[in-house]
Amino acid sequence: MVIIPAIDLKNGQCVRLRQGLMEDTTVFSDNPAEMAAQWVGQGAKRLHLVDLNGAFEGKPVNASSVSDITRAFPDLPVQIGGGIRNLDIASTYIEAGVSYLIIGTMAVTNPEFVSELCAKFPGKIIVGLDANNGLVATDGWAKQTDIHVSELSKKFEQDGVSSIVYTDISRDGMMQGVNVEATANLAKQTSIPIIASGGITTINDISSLLLESHHGISGAITGRAIYEGTLNFTKAQELCEQY
Repeated sequence: MVIIPAIDLKNGQCVRLRQGLMEDTTVFSDNPAEMAAQWVGQGAKRLHLVDLNGAFEGKPVNASSVSDITRAFPDLPVQIGGGIRNLDIASTYIEAGVSYLIIGTMAVTNPEFVSELCAKFPGKIIVGLDANNGLVATDGWAKQTDIHVSELSKKFEQDGVSSIVYTDISRDGMMQGVNVEATANLAKQTSIPIIASGGITTINDISSLLLESHHGISGAITGRAIYEGTLNFTKAQELCEQY
């Protein structure tokens, strides 16, 4: 299992939201590329980027910050989500050096888009499923559906999706601990590797996920915890490598 630092981009800054609320923002850096360098210096093997403006507006807004990071670290796998709603946007990100595209809202509203992307960019497509009490939410978590996350995940097994980023909205940014049970249950119900997200707070969360990693939990995204110091990124990654 790999620990993946999150860099959430809003108006060119590195921020974190609480439960996806744009009005509840904490700014951690005015220079996302410098923040990326910090995590790379501590041994990050992959970075998780989110264009928060893009998630709400349906188009890239922080593309320049993304390009700054991919140019600075051309050999580092970078995954990006937020506002990838058509093939042109996807192609632009791939050409800019992004390794993986995370498709969230479009995966729910237009699953055929995921199939198309997987065919054009094999091995580079991740589906982002955000859920509250097991039900998928879209549009930067602004809209709740009646679709269960496990049902939707099974639809992508034949497309060649490289992994699923599963976020428990109720935990995200709240420093309340990751929902290990829900993450493990999803991993058991699909053949697609699961990347845990939302609520990771301490090394105990990493330990709990590692105990379930044999079910198919391949990574864990962490943001606020490593920025505020409740989780030591280097120690968390070392624990994963020892497991």
